[in-house]
Amino acid sequence: MDKVNTTDRLARLRELMSQNKVDIYIVPSEDSHQSEYVALTDMRRGYISGFSGSAGTAVITHDKAALATDGRYFNQAGKQLDGNWTLLKQGLQDVLTWQEWAIEQASSGDGKSIGVDPTTVTAPEARKIAEKLKKKGGGGKLVAVRENLVDAVWGKEKPERPSEKIMVLGDEYTGKKSTEKIEELRKELEKKKSRGFVVSMLDEVAWLFNLRGQDIPYNPVFFSYAVVTPKAATLYVDEKKLPEGAEKVLEGVTIRPYEAVFGDIAALSKEDQGVDGTSGGKAAKYLISTKASWALSQALGGEEKVEELRSPVGDAKAVKNKTELEGMRQCHIRDGAALTKYFAWLENELIEKKSTLDEVQAADKLEAIRKTHDKFVGLSFPTISSTGANAAVIHYQPEEGNCSTIDPTKVYLCDSGAQYLDGTTDTTRTLHFGEPTAAEREAYTLVLKGNIALELVKFPKGTSGFALDTLARQYLWQYGLDYRHGTGHGVGSFLNVHEGPIGIGTRVQYSEVPLAVGNVISDEPGYYEDGNFGIRIENIVMVKEVETKHKFGDKPYLGFEHVTMVPMCRKLIDVKLLSEIERSWLNSYHEEVLEKTASYFKEDELSRKWLERECAPY
Repeated sequence: MDKVNTTDRLARLRELMSQNKVDIYIVPSEDSHQSEYVALTDMRRGYISGFSGSAGTAVITHDKAALATDGRYFNQAGKQLDGNWTLLKQGLQDVLTWQEWAIEQASSGDGKSIGVDPTTVTAPEARKIAEKLKKKGGGGKLVAVRENLVDAVWGKEKPERPSEKIMVLGDEYTGKKSTEKIEELRKELEKKKSRGFVVSMLDEVAWLFNLRGQDIPYNPVFFSYAVVTPKAATLYVDEKKLPEGAEKVLEGVTIRPYEAVFGDIAALSKEDQGVDGTSGGKAAKYLISTKASWALSQALGGEEKVEELRSPVGDAKAVKNKTELEGMRQCHIRDGAALTKYFAWLENELIEKKSTLDEVQAADKLEAIRKTHDKFVGLSFPTISSTGANAAVIHYQPEEGNCSTIDPTKVYLCDSGAQYLDGTTDTTRTLHFGEPTAAEREAYTLVLKGNIALELVKFPKGTSGFALDTLARQYLWQYGLDYRHGTGHGVGSFLNVHEGPIGIGTRVQYSEVPLAVGNVISDEPGYYEDGNFGIRIENIVMVKEVETKHKFGDKPYLGFEHVTMVPMCRKLIDVKLLSEIERSWLNSYHEEVLEKTASYFKEDELSRKWLERECAPY
């Protein structure tokens, strides 16, 4: 995690800010589609700040620079930012948000302007900043800067926009034809009496048309937009990327160049069209997601012409059908077998062979093992292979030549996942190959208890992940411990490993979306002691309907089905801290892991013995 000297970059950016009459410039992490993970060409915030984490916003004035990020990245940002930057630790008491910091700078003089590329910030976010500036007084204003100033600083060194081939994902994996999905979306448009919906999130476009791409590392998506109206569907994409036979799955869909979307929707917005599709009458609006860019909203005519809402495509995508759910079960069995083989190999190398392995070498071995399994496409995110103190860096990413040798006397945390044609995996296991300390065993067991508590919960339909979050933290809280990240995120079906709109955590938006049958979500409490060790245990679970003795209010009750098939670490469990119910759950879980993955090790004695040892009953 070397520091990057950003002095020259900031100086050039400030020159451009002066030329554009901008006093404060905002550089978000996201691309034009609000993607969490972005292509190299869109890593503007990383380029200007030197901070490589996936979440954060940079705010630059003519004499200051601030980087805001959340608790997952405090440690990493502290190591990567050079002396030009102030770190705003979001979520901590008395620390300004990046919006507050920017507005404070704009309010320190008459008529200061905050500039931003309108394609990289959402319409609601832009409106919120503009309203707060007005309320603050002082004449500050938010301005859309059409040319991205960081791109101009980056110049010829900026990577080209990727243009990788797209693939058609068959019905045997999607469980539903694209034409059905589009018709279901049109029913939502009819309910809203809307003129159409602009699909701007890349994973939503991929899901809607049953296509997958490779423009963004680890995320099988491609640069695109779509517009669906009651009578037409248009896909905005580089047509050269489409594979042969794509016309069959895209029957009735018009293909337009990716760059044409802003001009096309601007023309559409000017049509004088009524609710009933005829000219005249009350003007209907276009729908856009609350995550659509300010630029898209402006192209459609602004607030008067659009209605912002949580994406109906995102909501539909989050509820997996039977085919997708079965795919998740099967890919997690194969992936579980890969992880078991890896952990058995790693322990043998470190303990029996006394081999010297660094974190990257170990991660590369895990990827090589995964590649041997059926339907493997690639990794779902960079593997977090971390030893000792590195495990306390929540989203640590080892780099070749700049990582640690794995110490068998320390905790080893591995958070990894893969993309398979039938699903997406994300599993975290924390192991110890030597003799853990009492503090490590205690922390691990408290985290495990929280993980089990969430798996065992039954809750009435309509309950959100916000309401369930404390279940995973309760045992840590009893010891005065906690963790600075959410407890769970949605997972895509051969799509993004982090998928909205659902989640389990303290974010307000998680209270707005109740969990539903068919949701796939992670269960991953943790504990991190800076400079010492980190613990995280992550299973992927699926929401299902469950039986209860009573049904208060005639409501169905829901629960979770786990699909992750990897043993917990025996050495780190303090059985004395487990209740009888928790021990029973653990024995049952390990019995299931053994039953579903043992067949992969008929010719592999090393892995089989490791699996049997770790799954032995308590």
